[in-house]
Amino acid sequence: MVRVMATGVFDLLHLGHLHFLEEARKLGDELVVVVATDKTVREQKHEPITSEEMRLKMVKSLRPVDQAVLGREGDMYEIVREIKPDIIALGHDQTHDSERIKKDLKDRGINVEVVRLLQLDHDLDGTRKIIQKVIDWHLFREKMKKVEDK
Repeated sequence: MVRVMATGVFDLLHLGHLHFLEEARKLGDELVVVVATDKTVREQKHEPITSEEMRLKMVKSLRPVDQAVLGREGDMYEIVREIKPDIIALGHDQTHDSERIKKDLKDRGINVEVVRLLQLDHDLDGTRKIIQKVIDWHLFREKMKKVEDK
C-alpha cells in the first residue's frame, strides 16, 4: 500500500486544490492531507479567510482525500514521521524547495519520495486569483454605480 501525503492551506477551496488532490491521489493507494494551522498560515502566507477547523472539515469531505489532519507547529518533519508517507506530493505553486526537503528527509533518516505536481491551466486556480477577481468585480461595480448616478 502506497501512502501519499499532501499539504496546503486550502483557504478558499477551488479547482486548483481539487486538481492538486486528485493528482496526488493518483500517486498511491491512500491520500493523507495535512491542512496548515491558522498560525502557520499567518506566519507563512496571509491572514486566513476561513478557520483551520472549517478548512479541515472541507478537505476531509473531498472525494480524493482518505484522511485529513491539522498540521503541527514547529518542526514540519514531525508530521511526516507520524503519517509515514511513501510519497510527499507538492503543488506546482507551493514555495517549498523540493531538493531541500529531500535533503532534510535524508538527513533525518526518513525515506520518502518527493514529487512536484504539474499546474492546472485555469484562470481561477488559486486563492489569490479568486480574491483579485472579487476585488476587480467590486471595483467595476463601484465604477458602474458612479456612472449610473450621473
